[in-house]
Amino acid sequence: MTRTEHYRACHLCEAICGLAIETVTEPDSAPRITSIKGDPLDTFSRGHICPKAVALQDIQNDPDRLRQPMLRSGDQWRPIAWQAAFDMVAERLYAIQQRHGQNTVAVYQGNPSVHNYGLMTHSNYFLGLLKTRNRFSATSVDQLPHHLTSFLMYGHGMLLPIPDIDHTDFMLILGGNPLASNGSIMTVPDVEKRLKAIQQRGGKLVVIDPRRSETAAIADQHLFVRPGGDAALLFGLLNTLFEEGLTRESHLPIDGLDQVRYAIAGFTAQAMSPRCGIAAEQIRQLARDFAAADKAVCYGRMGVSTQAFGTLCHWLVQLINLVTGNLDRVGGTLCTEPAVDLVSSTSGGHFNLWQSRVSGLPEYGGELPVSALAEEMLVDGEGQVRALVIVAGNPVLSTPNGRQLEQALEGLEFMLSIDLYINETTRHADLILPSTSALENDHYDTTFNTLAVRNVTRFNQAIFDKPEDALHDWEIFVGLARSFAAQAQRELKPTLPPAQMIDRGLRAGFYGDASPHKLSLETLASHLHGLDLGALKPNLTERLKTANGRIQAAPEVIMADLTRFAADPAPDSGALLLIGRRHVRSNNSWMHNYHRLVKGKPRHQLLMHPDDLACRGLSDGQQVRVSSRVGTIEVQVLGSLDMMPGVVSLPHGWGHSRAGVKMDIARSQPGVSANDLTDERQLDVLSGNAALNGVPVQVAAC
Repeated sequence: MTRTEHYRACHLCEAICGLAIETVTEPDSAPRITSIKGDPLDTFSRGHICPKAVALQDIQNDPDRLRQPMLRSGDQWRPIAWQAAFDMVAERLYAIQQRHGQNTVAVYQGNPSVHNYGLMTHSNYFLGLLKTRNRFSATSVDQLPHHLTSFLMYGHGMLLPIPDIDHTDFMLILGGNPLASNGSIMTVPDVEKRLKAIQQRGGKLVVIDPRRSETAAIADQHLFVRPGGDAALLFGLLNTLFEEGLTRESHLPIDGLDQVRYAIAGFTAQAMSPRCGIAAEQIRQLARDFAAADKAVCYGRMGVSTQAFGTLCHWLVQLINLVTGNLDRVGGTLCTEPAVDLVSSTSGGHFNLWQSRVSGLPEYGGELPVSALAEEMLVDGEGQVRALVIVAGNPVLSTPNGRQLEQALEGLEFMLSIDLYINETTRHADLILPSTSALENDHYDTTFNTLAVRNVTRFNQAIFDKPEDALHDWEIFVGLARSFAAQAQRELKPTLPPAQMIDRGLRAGFYGDASPHKLSLETLASHLHGLDLGALKPNLTERLKTANGRIQAAPEVIMADLTRFAADPAPDSGALLLIGRRHVRSNNSWMHNYHRLVKGKPRHQLLMHPDDLACRGLSDGQQVRVSSRVGTIEVQVLGSLDMMPGVVSLPHGWGHSRAGVKMDIARSQPGVSANDLTDERQLDVLSGNAALNGVPVQVAAC
């Protein structure tokens, strides 16, 4: 028997915690995992681990995980050879495009795409050959306003200032629950310890949330905010900073700040209070406290992205940091200098170069908002989507009005899924192509190193050999590209394996051949526990990608959106508003088929304030019917003082008991899909991002 210790980062969430994984190999047997622990020598995570990482062995061993291509006939599945599968995809997609037009094939890429570097490097090798404008992704479910704001203000959608959590004195969090998410668009392992360290050094943590979340529970101050009211709160804060002279001069080159000040003059704390549900004096005092801190950071995440004014929210977050002198400042927000730099090696992006066929929603970076996906399949006419390629996604559970999307999938001429499971979405596919597992792959975190609270890097070696007749995800895209290029008689450019691409990126980057570090894959091979490249530092002036090299504080499209905000009707005080919630043992819809992550106390229930229960004649623990414009679900309700009155909370990603799903543990779990209630018509109109928070619902006894 041979024991081997392996070191690599967990790929399951944005925290990229370092792991020590022990395997045992016995004579005539394949290696098996015997231990997964946090790596105390990891330079970034310092031994921290969350429950998801321990489940990596369950993913590896899951009997429901597909290990060969599967072809559907009716409701039955059978194996098919790789080359036959590639040729079938090429023939079907090419024929559909020839008959109906190239935009009649659509693409959806799910969240795991950025957790697997082979998808990052090679998905477009095939998908780009389709030359379709109907490309969609999970970005427009939860984070598009981040990228659009950075594109408009800083010139690049990935130039995202990150909270300098380890040096700040005051952290204001809106729409984020890092104790459940482990940090998002803020790669920050061991986030609870880092947040408590702010308090231990005399600082303050303030959380704004319609629910007293896990993060709010450890905060110095928690304020309930009306769902969808964050923009009003942020306007009130910024207005107070201007009106009370609480701003600081910035060292950054800025255009348009006077225009902003003039435009928001009417959005006072007093005027904004009814729209956000926070008293005017509390808004003003919060602005004063933030401005009084030596080093402060305002951080907004998913909850402020997924609402009707998501882009305005993120613009205001940037401006609050800017006018208080905390943008591009130690202890405020700073941009990374990652070893493989996506900002310098990619274009800044583009916005609204074309629009969706049915609703006219704008593209960003070549992708349309996913809220338009179902209607593009359902509405007849020239350009109607007839085929769909889904990569590592389950949009039936993860995008708004999932039942409508499910209906749309049933009418497609052809559907391809690249996925590990037969889930609520892929069960509609004609063909599923599964890749090797994560632990059979090497890996490099191009995205999350770009979002990290320190400059860090590591290359993760595969722990298990690739099984015979299996393909890595990048090899699947190469195979598809070759078959499609042959079918369409197009020239296909040569490509390299992902590791060689990363090596080139390392050598060309900040710490590459021209630096003392001389980083390459070879040098990283000697840093099994990762390599710390230093704290973040001010660099935004040099990193700006705007045409004139200056921050654009008043982008034209954002200033135009102020009119929509001003005209927004007063909230209906009697309506119940739906929000979601996260859990550290879950990751959207794809971590529910592993016993160690779903065991214990159920967490699928609807949470409601006891007063809201009482006035509807409901009791704690009973089954209720929850209805919205798009649908109705039945679920158990629990009374909770953690909820703001008038707000109910239901976690997303559940509802696995549908016919045809081949995930036994997930199917046995209670729960329903929150996205059977969310409304594809509710959007941040500026970006097209889904407005999943603040959905009006009715709750009644079953």
